[in-house]
Amino acid sequence: MEDETGIVEVLAEAVKKARKGLGLSQEDLALEAGLDRTYVSQVERGTRNCTIIVLARLARALKTTPDRLLMAPKKSRG
Repeated sequence: MEDETGIVEVLAEAVKKARKGLGLSQEDLALEAGLDRTYVSQVERGTRNCTIIVLARLARALKTTPDRLLMAPKKSRG
């Protein structure tokens, strides 16, 4: 099933940005969230459609909330 909403890509970008902002490697994030590093990599590349439980784990590990990981970045004017 194809993601027509673009939410998988929004999540991918948000997870990667938040992880890097905290100075975490994918392996560090995976360990903190109780996931495999390859799973985190797939989420960040937008090739994995994670469950709501995994979304909550990632958010907790990234010190944020699930809804913030699902918000598309605001487009800058210019």
